[in-house]
Amino acid sequence: MFSAIARVFRTPDLRRKIAFTLGIIALYRLGAHVPAPFVDFPNVQSCLRDSAGTEGLLSLVNLFSGGALLQLSIFALGVMPYITATIIVQLLRVVIPHFEALYKEGQAGQAKLTQYTRYLTIALALLQSTTLVTVARSGQLFGVTGIPECEQLLTNDVWWAQLLMIITMTAGTGLIMWFAELVTERGIGNGMSLLIFTSIAAAFPASMWAIAQSRGFEVFLLVLAVGMVVVALVVFVEQSQRRIPVQYAKRMVGRRTYGGTNTYIPIKVNMAGVVPVIFASSLLYIPALIAQFNQPQPGQEVPGWVAWIQQYLVSGDHPLYMALYFLLIVGFTYFYVAITFNPVDVADNMKKYGGFIPGIRAGRPTAEYLDYVLTRITLPGSIYLGLVALLPLFALALVGANQNFPFGGASILIIVGVGLETVKQIDAQLQQRHYEGLLR
Repeated sequence: MFSAIARVFRTPDLRRKIAFTLGIIALYRLGAHVPAPFVDFPNVQSCLRDSAGTEGLLSLVNLFSGGALLQLSIFALGVMPYITATIIVQLLRVVIPHFEALYKEGQAGQAKLTQYTRYLTIALALLQSTTLVTVARSGQLFGVTGIPECEQLLTNDVWWAQLLMIITMTAGTGLIMWFAELVTERGIGNGMSLLIFTSIAAAFPASMWAIAQSRGFEVFLLVLAVGMVVVALVVFVEQSQRRIPVQYAKRMVGRRTYGGTNTYIPIKVNMAGVVPVIFASSLLYIPALIAQFNQPQPGQEVPGWVAWIQQYLVSGDHPLYMALYFLLIVGFTYFYVAITFNPVDVADNMKKYGGFIPGIRAGRPTAEYLDYVLTRITLPGSIYLGLVALLPLFALALVGANQNFPFGGASILIIVGVGLETVKQIDAQLQQRHYEGLLR
């Protein structure tokens, strides 16, 4: 493996692509630390140190932005608007027939869907940046009270200053999209996935150092050992798939014979990826967000429903929160798999090209068989997603870590998935040049 890595850097084309990718990543991380206009940077840093702000309501968005959100930087929104826009466009394929038709048109249709995703990303960035600036101006960004620095995050809160902040953060989201497309075209791997990978990996050292400081070096080593085991198990499950054999009958077209080959349909155990975890986290944030904006004035009694939400649905270490989180992930896994994988379309395409599953008739019986297999394999996949997503909550309760605990949840799923995909792409590049690949 080390000799293959050495060959990567001895290959001029691959070396240029990797250097270009690393350069874009460096620019992205630099932008995550450049404050937006009219942000009181010393107050923000002081509030981050005093309040452990990554445990607030915006922890998921802060995770995907690599900590840029709570620093109110020009890249504060990170890749979250693009992720949300991509998910919305995928879901709209079920509702809007035009989107489904574009999806089936091939490369031209995919290009139009990508353009729609860009427009929606900018619209969501405008909405989210307006919300972020409003929350920062109100002093509720970190979800804490009694700290003067957290209530004075802006040096100027007039309307034109807020408008400039909104435009800057929206432009930052557009620049991130451009960075991602440049990496996809001229670098190695999927650009947006690599930027998400970078954002999450940037939070690893701080999270592990916080555990070492609060719980001691022995607990740190234990967490590190458990983390290595979790990574190995996640890699194993992410690579697992159910292969359904498919045979294609021979057919004559002119003087040539086509078909007669054997292949398979790979159905992964985790077909939904990390999307159900994001869905469930976002849905559980809504009650806490509503409760936060309904806080009573000093001296007034806290409403009963606000107290109930704060007790059960905010901290993340309550059994009721964990149970709801797990059930939502299982439900969203089935929902997302049903949207993204259509057994009827797969069966029709197989029938069109003369393919069939041995022992299963073509057409409707094939679609029913695929649906049966997909339903059975989604159950362990959804349970696996739920258990991995609960690891940060267990860490929160056991070792005092925050909800951005690195070895669990969306972070470990994304890092493992992007890492495996990037290594496969490098391996394919090496094999094109007749070198021994990274994967044997």
